Amino acid sequence: MRKPSSLFKRRGSMLLALVLISVATAMLIWWLPWRAPRAVGVATAMLIWWLPWRAPRAVEDFPLALLDGREAKLSDFRGRPLLVNFWATSCAPCVEELPALLALHAEFAPQRVAVLAIAMPYDPPLHVAQFAEQHHLPYPVALDVRADAVRAFGGVPYIPATFLLDRSGRIVYSHAGLLDAARLRQAIELELARS
Repeated sequence: MRKPSSLFKRRGSMLLALVLISVATAMLIWWLPWRAPRAVGVATAMLIWWLPWRAPRAVEDFPLALLDGREAKLSDFRGRPLLVNFWATSCAPCVEELPALLALHAEFAPQRVAVLAIAMPYDPPLHVAQFAEQHHLPYPVALDVRADAVRAFGGVPYIPATFLLDRSGRIVYSHAGLLDAARLRQAIELELARS
């Protein structure tokens, strides 16, 4: 039979180890978002990377204020695949991926694949208009001043964020971070083949 003091020491050691692990975990949770946003972004992007393997999710309809002054709704794009790109003029990766988006638009527009760029709510409309004019964006650009689009797509915590919607308005592909054009091209081709 064990001595009572050794039993208490063993339980005390286990309790101390549990407390230390809990404190270390809490500190890591507190530290990562504020001190290492890139690490959190990478982890989230990797998690979002798995979204194409889940069942497609429908996106709620929402109003769009287009740069050309027209009002539209997401449902106006139903009936054809839609590539939605959330971006901001101050986002370096968003600007970096622009040539790939333009190339995808040029390649798939004849096959009725629509592209819609949605500026983040914090991006000043004047900056968005100047950027779109300067870069000659051939597809619609929407302002999301009230964050309706951001909410409909589940929050969009990181940009650039790209979503491919099927003809019914369901998300069939998503990617957070710099665009993987080859992978997106495959997803578009797969969606076109489903028709």
